[in-house]
Amino acid sequence: MERPFLLHMLTTAKNVSPFDVNMAYDAGWDACMAYVGVTLEEVQGLVQDAIFSRGPKGVRRTGIFLGGRDAHMAVQMLEAARKAMVPPFEVSVLADPSGAFTTAGAMVACVENVLQKGHGIGLSGQRTLVFGGTGPVGSAAAVLAARAGADTTIVSHQGMSAARKAAAYCSERYGVQLGAADGSNDDKLCQIVNDVDVVFNAAKAGVRVLWSHHIVTAGRLKVACDVNAVPPKGIEGVELTDNGEPIGASRSGAVGVGALAVGNVKYKAQNHLLQKMREAETPQYLGFEAAFDAARQYAG
Repeated sequence: MERPFLLHMLTTAKNVSPFDVNMAYDAGWDACMAYVGVTLEEVQGLVQDAIFSRGPKGVRRTGIFLGGRDAHMAVQMLEAARKAMVPPFEVSVLADPSGAFTTAGAMVACVENVLQKGHGIGLSGQRTLVFGGTGPVGSAAAVLAARAGADTTIVSHQGMSAARKAAAYCSERYGVQLGAADGSNDDKLCQIVNDVDVVFNAAKAGVRVLWSHHIVTAGRLKVACDVNAVPPKGIEGVELTDNGEPIGASRSGAVGVGALAVGNVKYKAQNHLLQKMREAETPQYLGFEAAFDAARQYAG
């Protein structure tokens, strides 16, 4: 009898996400084990406990999933897990804290696809704003957009200090160049959207970041992507199912990408990565870059 496929799910939070557990079983893993409240220092010991118990053949049917709510911590845990491997005792690892990496990958891939269809271009050279860029989804989306060539700015409703702190950390940590903008009042919002091509919204659920009069002001806007599905929607005029539909208030012909369109691609990307871990002949180390690559396969 072949040994089962076992997925060890490590999280810094007090619970493993039920969403991720469901996704893992649907992707073909036979059993999932939760380890909660995990610290960075504990990753090495947990990983080595998992890899040394099954032998070189059984270890190939073992995987590690890294969750939590801190995107930067998840990246550090992914690096720590990789360093803990002792070939041939080596397993695949996927980091997707609160779905942030697959969600961010889906957002950027969907916008990239809509730009290509509508304008024959990608994100390279496009002036891009990321609302909620101080959070896990927004920060990952900002880094991915910047790596795709966009001139990317993180916007914070908490003021310039918070935006600069997030932009500086991501720029240094991930080797990109991110700007910062103050979105703390209406006048400043009108000013920063005036000459932008793309807007991503990954702000807190139920918080509106842009209203119709901001869309009117955005004279060169091409695409606005809103991942917020909880009323009120984050960007007025972008509907949940939009995937390239016109935004009524736009004078520039901008189109929207809504939360359900992003969610569909996110779901497929996460399923793809979980299956890739289980089926790969060699160990995989999958972070937000891998999530973006997977999302690009389904965004069309």
